[in-house]
Amino acid sequence: MITVSFYKQDGIALGVRTERGILDVQAAASRFTEWTDAPVTIEALIDGGDKSRQLLDKLTDAAYQDESLFLQEEELELAPVVPKHSKIVCVGLNYRKHADECNLPYPTTPILFSKFANALAGHGEDVPLPKESEKIDYEAELAIVIGKRASNVTEEDALSYVYGYCSANDVSARDLQFATSQWLLGKTCDKFCPIGPYLVSADEVGNPDQLQIRTYVNGELRQNSSTSDMIFSCSQIISYISRHFPLLPGDVILTGTPEGVITGLPVEKQVWLKDQDVVSVEIEKLGRLTNTFRQA
Repeated sequence: MITVSFYKQDGIALGVRTERGILDVQAAASRFTEWTDAPVTIEALIDGGDKSRQLLDKLTDAAYQDESLFLQEEELELAPVVPKHSKIVCVGLNYRKHADECNLPYPTTPILFSKFANALAGHGEDVPLPKESEKIDYEAELAIVIGKRASNVTEEDALSYVYGYCSANDVSARDLQFATSQWLLGKTCDKFCPIGPYLVSADEVGNPDQLQIRTYVNGELRQNSSTSDMIFSCSQIISYISRHFPLLPGDVILTGTPEGVITGLPVEKQVWLKDQDVVSVEIEKLGRLTNTFRQA
């Protein structure tokens, strides 16, 4: 299942992406009252597990006959695909070639940091360039969305706790990030975590450790890699985090970025993101996430 979150007058709505367009789930549930138990928010969909997905599948099938319930994706203002969450956990320095370009040793355990809710942004949303920073960088990342509570899970079982995956951009203010040993300040500026445009359920993605991942800046290819280059796999990351604190439905994990970021270039070649730069993150099976950077 491929879902989107989009803005309506009364808040953020759930949509299902189909060949006919984006199904307005709330409108469909109002029309087909026999499926009123179907989830009408992304939170209810994730929290409800397999039963909720099955109900939403049936509602989508029933609604397919009514063209008025489907919206054109390009006409929607998309929201972050997981607009509410408990936490955003990020993994740093998790690609071998990225560590190589930064002349850093491979970590022996995952390096964790966090972002706050203010950092979330949707596909197509502008990202403000903070006045306090002159070194804004992009980072294409595979995002994991947790589907059920995970505590002390094994690597073998870890992926069974995943609802799905989406594309993410771990935007970073490098001068703020490296001003101290704690990365938080440079990572969680406003809108510094675009995610989307789609949330794709795990069954449609298959092996998350074998996905192509690319970044384009103003149409120029900057990052071109595969999640197979990750030092710690998705299952290892989930298991490791869950041994230290529980992961809850809707939690987002950013799994690290490959080589090709600005900070990995020689100093004389570093040209940081500027006003009106357009950055697109494209991950196989997950769609293309695009945001424009604007001077705050």
